[in-house]
Amino acid sequence: MKPEAHPDAPVGGVGVLLVNLGTPDAPTPAAVKRYLAEFLSDRRVVEIPPLVWQPILRGIILKTRPKKSAHAYSQVWGPDGSPLAAITKAQAAGLQARLGTSAHVRWGMRYGNPAMGTVLQEMKDEGCDRVLVAPLYPQYSGATTATVIDRMGEALAAMRWQPAVRTLPPYYDDPLHIQALAADCSRQLADLPFRPEVLLLSFHGMPERTLHLGDPYHCQCRKTARLLAEALKAEWGDVRVETAFQSRFGRAKWLEPSTETVLAKLGGEGVKRLAIAAPGFSADCLETREELAIRGMEQFVAAGGVDFAALDCLNAGAAGMEMLEALIRRELGGWI
Repeated sequence: MKPEAHPDAPVGGVGVLLVNLGTPDAPTPAAVKRYLAEFLSDRRVVEIPPLVWQPILRGIILKTRPKKSAHAYSQVWGPDGSPLAAITKAQAAGLQARLGTSAHVRWGMRYGNPAMGTVLQEMKDEGCDRVLVAPLYPQYSGATTATVIDRMGEALAAMRWQPAVRTLPPYYDDPLHIQALAADCSRQLADLPFRPEVLLLSFHGMPERTLHLGDPYHCQCRKTARLLAEALKAEWGDVRVETAFQSRFGRAKWLEPSTETVLAKLGGEGVKRLAIAAPGFSADCLETREELAIRGMEQFVAAGGVDFAALDCLNAGAAGMEMLEALIRRELGGWI
């Protein structure tokens, strides 16, 4: 029998923690500076030795980049905050509705708020002694999936009473993912007022050296693109599918071809109608809403293109949520 003075210690719950990259708290230079300081100080993201990198980060980048990035964020910021935060929150709510009372669904960010470590502790305090941590990155990279797992480990190390944990594997070639992408892309393409000549699949870039060091990200992106192109062939066989990598930063050689270069090349070659999709992102964010939808269109039109459309990510739409539910239920096997 529990003593009267014994504190409440709820147990027996199963939790799902959806994790995405992160976002500033506001589209202001000060908020962006705080966010970038955390993000760009992660050794998984920037692998330059800190003694070399931190003076560059603190002395140059954090003095110049926040203002420019804040302007970019302001162009996509909505009443619910950044697109990434609003959509990840909606995905968590949608998954909760699908799972019902069998699991408690929360969401968090690797950088910024709500901090995933804080949310994990809250879930344990609420009685979740079994938690599935789900990084919402289809393709694995040390700079994305691995750093989520690193932070999970740091949060667990600070707990006296830890929950049992599982992690969602990368799902870049999972039939559930490919089917969801194909269905959603096909729906959006059919709704366009023009039929594209080219569908450009744009993945976030990484320094090329990460590939040579053994990171599987490039190969997994290429496989996603190949499988998606095959899945679209029956209905969209006349649309040429190409692959590129966006968001280059710094002077190092990055994965190629770059999205910016491909857009200019296609426009210069006479392609007039183009759609672009980002199958490496689970939710729309600055990189899709501003970099692709706004700047990408400007680059394509400046090179001679006419019709341009940026397709939405899976987000919290029907195809994406059906996929997410199936993936999560599979990983919760034996727990629910």
